[in-house]
Amino acid sequence: MSVEESTAREPAAPPQRPNEPWWPALRPLVRRLHFYAGVFVGPFLVVTALTGLLYIFSPQLEQALYDHELHVPPGPTTQSLATQVGVARDALPGAELAAVRPAPTPTDTTRVIFDNPDVAGSYYRTVFVDPHTTEVRGVLETYGSSQSLPVRTWLAQLHRTLHLGEVGRVYSELAASWLWVVALGGLLMWVRRKRSSARSLVAPRLRGAGRRRVLSWHGSVGLWACAGLLFLSATGLTWSLFAGENVTQLRSALSWETPSVATDLPHPPSGDVGFDQVHAAAIAHGVTGPVEITAPDDGAYKVEQTERHWPTQLDAVAVDPGSGQVVSELRFADHSLVAKLARWGVDAHMGLLFGLPNQLVLAALVLGLASMVGMAYRMWWLRRPTRGFGAPPERGAWRRVPGRVLAPIILAVAFVGYALPVLGASLLLFLAIDVALGARRRTEV
Repeated sequence: MSVEESTAREPAAPPQRPNEPWWPALRPLVRRLHFYAGVFVGPFLVVTALTGLLYIFSPQLEQALYDHELHVPPGPTTQSLATQVGVARDALPGAELAAVRPAPTPTDTTRVIFDNPDVAGSYYRTVFVDPHTTEVRGVLETYGSSQSLPVRTWLAQLHRTLHLGEVGRVYSELAASWLWVVALGGLLMWVRRKRSSARSLVAPRLRGAGRRRVLSWHGSVGLWACAGLLFLSATGLTWSLFAGENVTQLRSALSWETPSVATDLPHPPSGDVGFDQVHAAAIAHGVTGPVEITAPDDGAYKVEQTERHWPTQLDAVAVDPGSGQVVSELRFADHSLVAKLARWGVDAHMGLLFGLPNQLVLAALVLGLASMVGMAYRMWWLRRPTRGFGAPPERGAWRRVPGRVLAPIILAVAFVGYALPVLGASLLLFLAIDVALGARRRTEV
């Protein structure tokens, strides 16, 4: 039996009267959208979930694989930053110095960061120096403001682009764009489903077999995971290729950008006091703990905290290289609420904000997502026809939705499709497929 034959034999739902509730009319539309999204976007969601699972625990993997570069035995004395930077310069002669991260503890190395002209983007070459003996422990390629090392960078790019460059970013944006739609649609259908007990809403069937048992697991896991999936979708979209640009423009238009400490000077610097005095001036102003000192470029040094665990410590000061005095400061407490939420959201998405508990929650979420996609395909398999793709939910459901409900939905879909272009384009593709299937069915009937 073909898809069209199966669909043609489905009994048509009775037309909705104007005074009847909106949900019976809207439910077939939601089911149809959930069906198409699950079938076509499900594989992208699974790939995103599994690559994300690999990335979640990359900080621990990084610490284990690069123990020699990252850690040293404690020593009785600590050499000056100037001496350590000099040793690093000798290791990379001719390289342009970008920043220094002093060893935050006696058992950590100092990172001396140089621009990497061989690679475009936010890639650096970092020299790891023993702060006690000035031994160069290694030179590695690092990435971004997090200074991730090669294994974490590789896993991050796998999750973000599948190592396919900018084209590959569309895959992750497709998954993030549809994740919230699938989650909310599934939640709505599950909550509105008729059931004999409240327990069946929140707990799966532990006995029995067949499609009903799989559905109970699919729905209850989705109910518990829904808030987390919405969070992953929203934060993932903030640095996506197309939707991320729209988010950036919106934040700029509303002055919600993340601020940066001012490093401009009213006059050219009269000298350079060096990294040691700059670091001391920052500590005196409360910028302590792990910090990054950015070398001046016709302006002031910038010293910024890099602690992204809770509580977030991202205070920053600018230090005049001539006088060694702090000329401006920026406290994380003074950031706008949106800037703070963006910082916390990204760090929680990456598993950094709350450390191991954050990582375990993320692991549970992505495993739950992958299992729900698997259960969805299992349900489709159990109700499939002998031949063919399987019957999607009934056609023509939109005609039974009251105009007062349908009109706002159309406007909302148009707005969302504009704000999330990959979602909008893929939705048009689903509609084209659906129209083609309907036209084929009418010709065969």
